[in-house]
Amino acid sequence: MKINGNEIRPGNVIMHKDQLWVAVKVDHVKPGKGGAYAQVELKSILGSTKLNERFRSAETVERVSLEQRDFQYLYQQGEMLVFMNTESYEQIELAADFVGERSVFLQDGMMVTVEMHNDTPLGVQLPSQVTLEVTETEPVVKGQTAANSFKPAILENGAKVMVPPFVAAGQKIVVATEDVTYVRRAD
Repeated sequence: MKINGNEIRPGNVIMHKDQLWVAVKVDHVKPGKGGAYAQVELKSILGSTKLNERFRSAETVERVSLEQRDFQYLYQQGEMLVFMNTESYEQIELAADFVGERSVFLQDGMMVTVEMHNDTPLGVQLPSQVTLEVTETEPVVKGQTAANSFKPAILENGAKVMVPPFVAAGQKIVVATEDVTYVRRAD
């Protein structure tokens, strides 16, 4: 789908210079002299490069729509993570570093969303929160509860998170997968 250069919004995926880019930041600039333009910060989807480009309103760019498919996480095989498409039952393998450091939150049978373009996986979205058991934490020090303080805890998957003083080993807590932070105690 073709769009004008001034219609680019953050989060849009565009085809530019024969590569897929995601718009990270968009500033609309109207200089005193000359025509207005959009100053767009682009990040390569397949690489780690960034690019700053100017797009005038008369220019058109190709906006790419990504297909989102539901997959179920099955297991880890070496450095590869195996997912199954819930509709076609076809399995795909993705490298653990493709998912990144959030791969520690994957649990057997967990549903994830895989963003694809022309059957090529570009990203994996995990659920926003997961419930995990605290395996190890420090005991509460008397008088420490006067101020809003946190203590380190190690979860069943090996991740480290800061928790309030009342959380003890053996309890289940809810953790945000985006920034690895404590949300609340599990019910």
